[in-house]
Amino acid sequence: MDTQDKIKQQVSGNPVVLYMKGTPQMPQCGFSALAVQALNACGVSQFFSVNVLENPDIREGIKQYANWPTIPQLYVNGEFVGGADIMKEMYHSGELQKLLEPVAQKA
Repeated sequence: MDTQDKIKQQVSGNPVVLYMKGTPQMPQCGFSALAVQALNACGVSQFFSVNVLENPDIREGIKQYANWPTIPQLYVNGEFVGGADIMKEMYHSGELQKLLEPVAQKA
């Protein structure tokens, strides 16, 4: 399976996927930490995360997959949502909570 197929499988096989630097328990950059905090604040404590620092192919492949140059990247129900800045804006406007509400209720 090539990298793009692997990413597609991860994104489509999990309701919430966060590609990040580090892990939810130990983020390795401030933007990844912010993304985890936003998800937790929306009631999503269980989500699929991928530490891009452990896999250079995924780290580069995810940038091509969404045509988005930075990490972290959030996917909800197979759709690309955005990076940390977009997540922050969406959280402050209430959009992120609305988007994640169905997922948070299942957790």
